[in-house]
This record gives sequence, structure tokens and C-alpha cells, in this order.
Amino acid sequence: MKLNVKIPTSLKEITLKQYKKFLKIQENTKDERFLNAKMIEIFCDIKLENVMLLKLKDSQEITNILYKLFDEKPNLVTKFNLNKIEYGFHPQLDELTLGEYIDLDTFIGDWENIEKAMSVLYRPILVKLKDKYSIEKYQINKEEIMLNMPMDAVLSSIFFFVEFRSGLVENYDELFGQRGDKNLDSVSLFSRKWGWYQSIYGLAKGDIRRFENITKLNVHECFMMLSFMKDKNELEAKQIKKNFK
Repeated sequence: MKLNVKIPTSLKEITLKQYKKFLKIQENTKDERFLNAKMIEIFCDIKLENVMLLKLKDSQEITNILYKLFDEKPNLVTKFNLNKIEYGFHPQLDELTLGEYIDLDTFIGDWENIEKAMSVLYRPILVKLKDKYSIEKYQINKEEIMLNMPMDAVLSSIFFFVEFRSGLVENYDELFGQRGDKNLDSVSLFSRKWGWYQSIYGLAKGDIRRFENITKLNVHECFMMLSFMKDKNELEAKQIKKNFK
């Protein structure tokens, strides 16, 4: 039986949904031959029973090609089409709101929910003028759409955001610890239990009615205020301690 196997030649031909499916299998099996067979099944979109009919040499060549695709670091993908809609990468990450940043920081390293981060970074383009464009306002509960986005956009945007986040950590080092810890899940200003909730609580001065408005403020404005509050609290604590000596 002759099989026609369409092998992806770039990450653009692999969807986030396919990759997440492969990761699930990778987590639950140590059988390399089975894993390679599932890789061909998922990324080449053919039935597993047909994959088993491939010659060992051919299957090894295919899996080598597929693994090499994920070894490459793609350049940032700024636009892609999905369901006849053009999506654009957020043109100015410095203009992220606190709420958008929190969603990114929370889900960018979580492959179970990575599509939530992608829905912050990529949104439908509203207006385009040459290389410039504006994107749709961020909306929650639209992440399911992003499961069909291409993997070159997913991986390139992760790399880009991690670099952006590292810059924030350096600029607001007092918030993220003296060591400048750049781990994706490290927000040492807040306790592990409450995470970002405590920062919103502080900015809203404990008024829950203001929480939603706080998340709509620019991330730099919020970090600047949090830095000020932290320095102010530490200075006042030192002064109190000095007065009691």
C-alpha cells in the first residue's frame, strides 16, 4: 500500500491545537516508538494505523524533520490569517493594561492554557496602514479561537514576551526581588497564595468596587505606583523602628 504523507515544512503548518495534543501524549508515555508514531499521526494528519505501515527508515526521517522544526527559533510573526480574519501581534506591549499583563504573566508558561495568553498577544486587526495597524480590544473567553493559530506565531511571541518581561523586571527590580529573578511565574512582591490579587488590592486601597478599573490602567503606571508604595512603606517602617530605639 502506497501512502502519501504530507510533511509540514515549517511551524506555520502546525497548529497550537495539534501541538498541545502531542504534548499530552509526550507527558504520558515513555515509549519512543509510540511517541514518534503519534507525532506523525498528529502533525502529518494521517491515521495511526497508516503510520504503522510506514517503513522504519521512512518514519525516522519524518520524525527527524518534525523535531528539527521545533529546534529553530522563529522570527516574530506579526500577522497571520485565521478563519478569514487577519490577526496582528500587539503593536505596543508598553501600552498593555495591568489586566492584560496579568493574564499574559499567568498563562504564557502554562501549556494547558497557553491560548489565553495568545488571545492577549494576537487580536483581529481593525485598521491597517502600510506596516502599522490597530487591533481589537482585548476580550476574555475568546481564547478557543487561538487553538487553530500557527505554531510559528505561538513560539515567536513567547520568546518576544519573555524578553519584554525581562525588561520590566530590570526596570522595576524593587518589585520583583533584589536578585532580579526573571522566572515566568516569579512575582516576589506578592505572596504565592494571592499572587496578583494582592497588587490589585493595594492599588485599589482595598475597595473591591475599584478592582475592575484598576486592571484597565497601563501596566507601567501600576508598576510605578507599586514601586512608590513599596519604597514609602519601607521608609515609614524604618522611621518607626528608629523612633522606638
